[in-house]
Amino acid sequence: MLLRHAHFLWKANLAMRTSTVLATYDSRDADDICLSRRRFLVLTASTLPVLLLGGCTTSRSAPTTKYFTAGEMRFVRAAVARLIPADELGPGALEAGVAEFIDSQLAGSFGRASSWYMEGPWQLGTEQQGYQLSLTPSELYRSAIPFVEAHCRQLYGAIFAVLPSSKQDDVLHALEKGNVPMTGIPKDTFFEALLQNTMEGFFADPIYGGNRDFIGWKLIGFPGPRYNYLEEIGKFGQPYNQPFVSLGGRVPKVEA
Repeated sequence: MLLRHAHFLWKANLAMRTSTVLATYDSRDADDICLSRRRFLVLTASTLPVLLLGGCTTSRSAPTTKYFTAGEMRFVRAAVARLIPADELGPGALEAGVAEFIDSQLAGSFGRASSWYMEGPWQLGTEQQGYQLSLTPSELYRSAIPFVEAHCRQLYGAIFAVLPSSKQDDVLHALEKGNVPMTGIPKDTFFEALLQNTMEGFFADPIYGGNRDFIGWKLIGFPGPRYNYLEEIGKFGQPYNQPFVSLGGRVPKVEA
């Protein structure tokens, strides 16, 4: 399942750092924003647990979605492409299969909150207490995406996926700041979930369906969980040239 604890552990750190990245939307162009986000990922990836998942139901590139409707999938693919964009440093979340990763997770036990306490009482609590909604992760996405699309139609007369990248960034900025009205979903809850799941899909072991072709690990220089480094011990300051490897080997098979 996806580590629910990540919501609590990363909340203060990610809120501060993503605010720094996204707050530049109003004064910088889309290309600069892309580069800033990539730098942000490189700088913060070392603070994130790389193997975020275990026992998940996932898919690499299924011809149809497992949970999302076609419209929901269009939104998620467009959103993750802006959160971790492709640029001169390498491919982004879209190319890494992050949208498919999220779709598969929401179709499984994580999406149903199978391991969470979900009996209430349902109170918002404090910011430090983290996620307190009665909605499961899959219900959160299904409930929140229509509000985002309504916001896009009201402001721009089109859905999120077809907006220019600069407008998509404006929408994500508003979403992060809690400026997209959402009945029953407080402030930036959906943005935090979307960002967290995007980063999980980008950096998790490829056996879970994201991080396709080790795209996320290549960005930060993590070679993977090799079983030993006996030949490399003592070779300080030398390049590590072994192939990338996942829990499933050099050519990981995605868990079904």
